[in-house]
Amino acid sequence: MERVRNLFRKKEAGIITIFIIVMIVITIGNNAFLNPANIMNILTTNIVMGIAALGMLLVIITGGIDVSIGWVITIVTVVIGEFSTQVGGNLFVLILIACATGAAFGLANGILVAHLKLPAIVATLGTMSIINGLVLLITNGKYIRELPDYISGLGQQYLFKIELAEGGFYGFPAIWLFWIGAIALTWFVLRHTLIGRGIYAVGGNIESAERVGYRPKRVLTFAYVYTGIMAGLAAVVHTGIVRIVDPLAFKGFEMQVIAAVVVGGANVLGGYGTVLGTTVGVIFMGVINNGMVLMHIPTFYQKIAVGLIILIAVSIDVVQQTMKERRMVKVDIKD
Repeated sequence: MERVRNLFRKKEAGIITIFIIVMIVITIGNNAFLNPANIMNILTTNIVMGIAALGMLLVIITGGIDVSIGWVITIVTVVIGEFSTQVGGNLFVLILIACATGAAFGLANGILVAHLKLPAIVATLGTMSIINGLVLLITNGKYIRELPDYISGLGQQYLFKIELAEGGFYGFPAIWLFWIGAIALTWFVLRHTLIGRGIYAVGGNIESAERVGYRPKRVLTFAYVYTGIMAGLAAVVHTGIVRIVDPLAFKGFEMQVIAAVVVGGANVLGGYGTVLGTTVGVIFMGVINNGMVLMHIPTFYQKIAVGLIILIAVSIDVVQQTMKERRMVKVDIKD
């Protein structure tokens, strides 16, 4: 019972409340929203964002940002697309290649930020531009098609199906297991490992973290590498769902991922963020996009909504941080 009370004192309580209100409003606008098939569609279409956001969460908790994540996913899809069509292989090998490729780009970002002391936004913007050029150089802007069945059929597999009398079915897509596994792994890393505690410590106060024995360079590097690994996994899932490789599929994707994480309660100034909040944030963004489609709202409003969400969430974090600092100053004066 105490754990439940603690949950509702946190940021996530407000997020879940707003989430429920938005769902009610959309349902009033179009009652097809709560159709089980539509709910399944929302979850499935946001798996890629959900996995990518878990990686971004770690970077944001450290006080950093990774705007290259969309292009990292893109180049991983290109790598696994070329490998699977030219060499063959199997799904397990493809996942290893994808995660290793993502980790390599994450390591590059980590070295730039942690060791060369470049601002995260500058480092990852540079990486993003380089990857953009590499992708277009390799693909010449063309799709990669005719992927092997083991990857192109991934999004069509179900753990179980329930056939409906009127036709069609409901089921549990096997591809959901990738998101569930990523959620479980990220939760374990943040809650039950030394490096996870170090991520929160570095994000809260890097000098204090160093004094108590954490190594900020290692912690920051790990956060960016982990983001790369999640980007690699997201690339496999995306390829399995759409069954082609599109070199421009993730243009602007980083903004949606960042929005989902900050909507989920992660502090953009560092030091706070949860797996639960991020997952709710991803689903919230999916609900907003889906609701706009159902209510026939032009798609360009979705980009406006994403921008407003980021600005509002960041503003709240800045105001809260300012108020916290003022309270600390008052306490120091009294002492």
